[in-house]
Amino acid sequence: MNIRQLKSRLYTIIFEADTFGGRLFDIILLVLIVISILAVMLETVEPWGMRYGRWFNLVEWVITVLFTVEYLLRVWVSKNAKAYIFSFFGIIDFLSAIPMYLSGLIAGSHLLIALRALRLLRVFKILKLSPFLGESQRLMKALRASRHKILVFLLAVVILTVILGTVMYMVEYGQGSGFDNIPRSVYWAIVTLTTVGYGDIAPVTPLGQFIAALIMILGYGIIAVPTGIVSAEMTKTDIKTHTNTQVCPYCQEADHVEGAQYCHRCGHLLNPEE
Repeated sequence: MNIRQLKSRLYTIIFEADTFGGRLFDIILLVLIVISILAVMLETVEPWGMRYGRWFNLVEWVITVLFTVEYLLRVWVSKNAKAYIFSFFGIIDFLSAIPMYLSGLIAGSHLLIALRALRLLRVFKILKLSPFLGESQRLMKALRASRHKILVFLLAVVILTVILGTVMYMVEYGQGSGFDNIPRSVYWAIVTLTTVGYGDIAPVTPLGQFIAALIMILGYGIIAVPTGIVSAEMTKTDIKTHTNTQVCPYCQEADHVEGAQYCHRCGHLLNPEE
């Protein structure tokens, strides 16, 4: 077996889940991710951390080395390494491997190992949950299509909170209710408009309480607007949900239609002949 055949074989195992080897590789990967996350979580429990701290640290380092080797293999076998490195999963894989290395420079940075939980998203590929993959693509497409409307809406909300915060400052200033300046009043307006209501600041004057009630009622309507925008866009999308686990070796695009021979993004063959 030459280098080219070895890279092709490794690519199938590492990036695909249709074969026995590929599925086994991904299952082992998910088990290691869960173990590493549990080790980080249990390490923060003081009695366990004091008693088993060295073992937790050893587990984290062993898994970090394995993830580093896996990341380098993914870069090596990819026909377009740059596309993988800057892809969503490529960035997540990189962030999953570096926390322990940074721990020597930044105290506590190894806790970022919790980012490895994002790698559990690969469970959709392993279990071949095609409908879920298709629906996630549909949702992302709707979010992209509605991003300009949502940005305009958010800008309007920001302007509204500034105005409302300023008004509340004028009404409540000097009453000992916590509205000491406009930024703090704007913070209160945001908390109230989103119906969070921490209660650290509250109006005491009748007029201030009346305005607060109006803002609370307004908040329920505002929260529903982004949902309506995205829902409207989702009704316009119509993509196929019968997808497979093939990943384009050139652009890292996934979720191709079952039986597809060419990438729907870059047009390259999904399984180029040796």
